[in-house]
Amino acid sequence: MFTGIISNLGTVQSFKVSPKKSELWILKLKTKTQFTKIKLGESIAVNGCCLTVTSSKDKTLTFDVSDETLRKTTFQTLKKGMRVNLERAMKASDRFGGHFVSGHVDSTGTIKAIKEEPGSVLYTVSFPKSFRKLLIEKGSVTINGISLTVCDLKASQFNVYIIPHTLKETNLGELKKGDLVNLEYDLLGKYVLNSKQ
Repeated sequence: MFTGIISNLGTVQSFKVSPKKSELWILKLKTKTQFTKIKLGESIAVNGCCLTVTSSKDKTLTFDVSDETLRKTTFQTLKKGMRVNLERAMKASDRFGGHFVSGHVDSTGTIKAIKEEPGSVLYTVSFPKSFRKLLIEKGSVTINGISLTVCDLKASQFNVYIIPHTLKETNLGELKKGDLVNLEYDLLGKYVLNSKQ
């Protein structure tokens, strides 16, 4: 379980097919700051996608990435030098600063517009219409692993207003119009919807 509060950034060192299995990819990242006491098998959300650490040395982390993850996320667009948002799984004693985030990406979205606003930057994000029932005005959504508030919700797009701190501490400031992002819709909303079926 995660909260959508980004704690570190990583830079892609390599992302390539495993020499042992053609359907498995190996992602190697260098973190901005060193995580303490990383354990093999630990879960870390990479751009909002929960991955398992397969090796760790100093600031370098390695993960296995399945073909299912490639199909459902923006990982197909990863290239050497790109920065990604990182969050370690929360402890039971942690502060809960964001919202319930599973690290299971539901779909990708597209940045439709980026506009400077007084005190923030407005991002317009489109999403598949089939997921509209999982979004509510002023509800929560995760974009590239970041817990954000849905605003100006329409049939297949919404806005988020990004403050300077979030732009500085995440990779949102590097995104451009047309870029794909990972989206995870509100976990509680999924359970509520499922209970009514």
